[in-house]
Amino acid sequence: MTQPTLRSVTCLDPTGLHRMAYWEWAGPRADAPVLMCVHGLSRQGRDFDALARAMSDRYRVICPDVVGRGRSDWLRSPAGYQIPSYVSDMVALLARLDVEQVDWVGTSMGGLIGLGLASLARPEGVASPIRRLVLNDVGPAIRFEALQRIGSYLGKALQFGSLAEGAAYLRTISEGFGPHTEAEWLALCEPLFREEGGKWALRYDPAIALPFGAVTPELAAAGEAMLWAAYDTLRCPTLLIRGAESDLLSAETARAMTQRGPGARLVELPGVGHAPTLIHDDQIAIVRDFLSS
Repeated sequence: MTQPTLRSVTCLDPTGLHRMAYWEWAGPRADAPVLMCVHGLSRQGRDFDALARAMSDRYRVICPDVVGRGRSDWLRSPAGYQIPSYVSDMVALLARLDVEQVDWVGTSMGGLIGLGLASLARPEGVASPIRRLVLNDVGPAIRFEALQRIGSYLGKALQFGSLAEGAAYLRTISEGFGPHTEAEWLALCEPLFREEGGKWALRYDPAIALPFGAVTPELAAAGEAMLWAAYDTLRCPTLLIRGAESDLLSAETARAMTQRGPGARLVELPGVGHAPTLIHDDQIAIVRDFLSS
């Protein structure tokens, strides 16, 4: 079975340099278009193995481990674990890849990074770095209750006696992902863990929870206004995938996103909450059809 190559790019932050890892799936030819797939808050790039494998027949697929996750460095200052810093890292990655435009699939946080990148101001006549945008269960308005739910488990430095034990724990906090077989779930979970002295720990910096935990309803409201302003500038074709039972992206916000900014095409997935994993054939087909249209 085809496997990706692990690479990295050096990025700048206020304290110095850090390394962002990314997984590269070779396309059908050297000049194939690039598809960027960016994960959610506490996940990593191998979440997209199924999608990347399916799309590598026409794309060079790049799946970063956002800094602080997976195989990437941990930041010296937790204040850097925020969307503007992640957008900056993606600009460095685009330069490393030597491409001017990419198609983008972003799950949750990865969608917000894509939104930020696509909305950057640029000189007259310069195209957006994102040609087509897929937002997977995220939008400018995020329910504060969902943030509280995520904050209840984010950043805990847990250890488990086995990979199976760790995967079972993740299943208890990931019910919104929808139905998966045991084999599918283990494949999603295995890259998230590292073994340390016979114990299994999650591959992310617990400090990513610090900026997240500082969000108040007032800050969330201010952030929402900024995100709507950014969304309204978008002109790239946009697909919005929503888990019909999502506690993060409301049906009201999703409908508004079809009427504002790029006028997103909306697809809702029954029996799924936050967030669809995009590993099943029907979900992959939704993404493929949009990117091919």
